[in-house]
Amino acid sequence: MAPIKAYQPPKQVILLPQTQQLKACTTIIRDKNTQRADFIFYSDRIIRILVEEGLNHLPVVEKAVITPTGKEFHGIDFQGRICGVSIMRAGESMEQGLRDVCRSVRIGKILIQRDEETALPKLYYAKFPPDIASRYCLLLDPMLATGGSAIKAIETLIDYGVAEERILFLNLISCPEGIAAVVAKFPAMKIVTAEIDAGLDEKLYINPGLGDFGCRYFGTDK
Repeated sequence: MAPIKAYQPPKQVILLPQTQQLKACTTIIRDKNTQRADFIFYSDRIIRILVEEGLNHLPVVEKAVITPTGKEFHGIDFQGRICGVSIMRAGESMEQGLRDVCRSVRIGKILIQRDEETALPKLYYAKFPPDIASRYCLLLDPMLATGGSAIKAIETLIDYGVAEERILFLNLISCPEGIAAVVAKFPAMKIVTAEIDAGLDEKLYINPGLGDFGCRYFGTDK
């Protein structure tokens, strides 16, 4: 039997360096026996790393400053403003991690739910900064499964004037099916993910996954 080839994500996907620290954190949040306090703590650690990596892929410009010694230092500065956009409700868990890294960052929200008649994702609510079209957007949602909600969210941002190449989608766990769906429709945007799982099961849940992230993080039932 020929060996199974390892999954190679497309160039639009930035996978976090698979360090021992990251692997230990993801192992804890995947464990069904992990208590909520620990789930929140280690999820927040991963989210902070995701945000930092996402910022690495925003454009910068050269900037010179004068240090307290009176010398000139040639560094860089971010080009343009950013905002976070969380896909409610699980994506709201990632807002504080963004605020911890970016002072006074603006946050938008999108509510997308499955339409019972069509079984397709439907936009129910969207609230963005009025100047969102001029900002770089970090789209926040912990899980990328089928990609349906992400695609609807990205379509909404584009409808509000955000350029596709100005959108970065940050998530903790993704799968090849969701990645393929998003990249096929939006080849100019980037996805930053902590881990890529094997795929979807017959119920379209990520396998092995970690369950319902929002329920585990906020301590609520489905």
